[in-house]
Amino acid sequence: MKNQCSIRGIVQQLLQHKKELIFGNFIAILATLLVVTIPLFIPIMVDELLLGKDHHFISFISEHIWQTDTKGYVLGILVFILLLRVLSTLLSIVQTKIFVSISKNITFRMREALLRHLKRVSLKEYEMMRVGAVTSKLVTDVETIDGFVSSTISKLIVAVLILIFSAVVLLWIHWKLALFILITNPIVVLFTVKLSRNIGKLKKEENKAVEMFQSALTETLELFHQIRAANKEEYFFKQSMLKAKELKEHSVNYGYKSDAAIKFSYLVFLAGYEVFRAVSILAVAYSDLSVGLMLAIFSYLWVMVSPTQDIINFQYVFATAKAACKRINTVFEMEQEPLVEQTNNPFEGIQSIGLEVKDLSFSYLENKPILENINMKIGKASKVAIVGASGSGKTTLANILVGFYPLDEGEIFYGDVSNRDLKLSTIRENIHLILQHPKLFNDTMRFNLTLGNSYRDEQIKEALHIAQLDDVVERLDKGLDTLVGKDGIKLSGGQRQRVAIARMVLSNPKVVIFDESTSALDVHTEVKLFEALHDFLSEKTVITIAHRLSTIKGAEFIYVLEDGHVVDSGSPKELLTKDESYFSQML
Repeated sequence: MKNQCSIRGIVQQLLQHKKELIFGNFIAILATLLVVTIPLFIPIMVDELLLGKDHHFISFISEHIWQTDTKGYVLGILVFILLLRVLSTLLSIVQTKIFVSISKNITFRMREALLRHLKRVSLKEYEMMRVGAVTSKLVTDVETIDGFVSSTISKLIVAVLILIFSAVVLLWIHWKLALFILITNPIVVLFTVKLSRNIGKLKKEENKAVEMFQSALTETLELFHQIRAANKEEYFFKQSMLKAKELKEHSVNYGYKSDAAIKFSYLVFLAGYEVFRAVSILAVAYSDLSVGLMLAIFSYLWVMVSPTQDIINFQYVFATAKAACKRINTVFEMEQEPLVEQTNNPFEGIQSIGLEVKDLSFSYLENKPILENINMKIGKASKVAIVGASGSGKTTLANILVGFYPLDEGEIFYGDVSNRDLKLSTIRENIHLILQHPKLFNDTMRFNLTLGNSYRDEQIKEALHIAQLDDVVERLDKGLDTLVGKDGIKLSGGQRQRVAIARMVLSNPKVVIFDESTSALDVHTEVKLFEALHDFLSEKTVITIAHRLSTIKGAEFIYVLEDGHVVDSGSPKELLTKDESYFSQML
């Protein structure tokens, strides 16, 4: 499956499990043969034991197996039929297990492909997507595909086999009556095709309602702290309740209409059965059809009820599976970050690296530029600051430098290698961006520091010391093994910022970008922090984005951004001398 969900693709996936399919179908054929032979015992017991008509079966049993009276023959045939049913049931269980295993493999690979696609989805695309909507597609819609493969397709195979074998037996019993049954029976299936057309649309609407409810609920729960702080629980939970009501209405609509369609289809089949029964009675009266064989035909009609119903249901499930595929494909259609063939790694074997930004332009929306014609030169191991009013494009530039957003125009050179020739993973591995509002996992302090990487205890202790977190960790109930809560709620804003700085120390990047990364710290703690960072950062390239003069006082060079343009640059002394009031206002 190449980043695409379709019924054809699912079938191709099924064909990759040839051995399991062949074995499963063999089991299905065997189970079917056992089921369709059972009604043949009815004419034996009725015609031979009750009506005295010889079909040569009882005489065969008497001659080759055992001789007994009528009760013995009935009891013996009953035991044999029950054994056939038990064996058929066991074989059906094995067949179901085979198809369930195949379906779980297919849906696992589908989820794996979706997750691989999401892993590389562009940040611009991610920032516009609703998390609940994507989650719904990975859970609800993939489960729909799973049900289609695991039960429906396996049932369809058995249903078709039962109908074929039943048709053969009916033709053998009485070919004229069998032809009448077999010609008129497909009318039921054709009738249900029309009914099934709208079922897929109804299921699509229901799934969309699930998506909208899940999105609203996810956002409400994720931002619950902010909602409570704004005293807006009533409003946001009311919105979720409205989505739940819409979901209820769509579910009721789909539930009863799909059930009604199935029941109408079944009604047509039952009406057909009554017609077939009447015709069979006439066949006994006006042909050589025996009462026992007529009862056998009735039995085969009932044997055909379940497979016919499965074929009818298949049409509805097929329609819902197609609708689910369309929704899943909206995830596969999300724009991804570009794949780059990297031949040279400029970060390898060095402590720091220089950056050069040439004619960089960027916009979130077409014809609405955020950054225009940006040119910067940041030397190796230099300490550079970027300042500007809110909305001037500082954070956007930082995100571009670390490879979060693609450039509309221009290039960024890392050392002497263009961003066009570097994998984004290589850039992010060596350039660490520390945000003003770092995100923490609802996990332990240790995990939030290491993010799953392995570090020695001495390394973690050193990172905590540099980030001024020693005392903080000591005060936690379980030290590094303390859960910090959703988004690090147990920690203050300044402590969360220092956790992000400790992460950076552990990752030991070549370039560090501070984006208002100490804005929540008091001046005293900030001074101590940068004193502790001094030796660690001495040989690294450091870019600092800040408003406070104390934060950038160690900068060797400053770029001033305004409305997405570099409007000034120079050393702190040069800029202060040039326009002290303007520069102080920017800070």
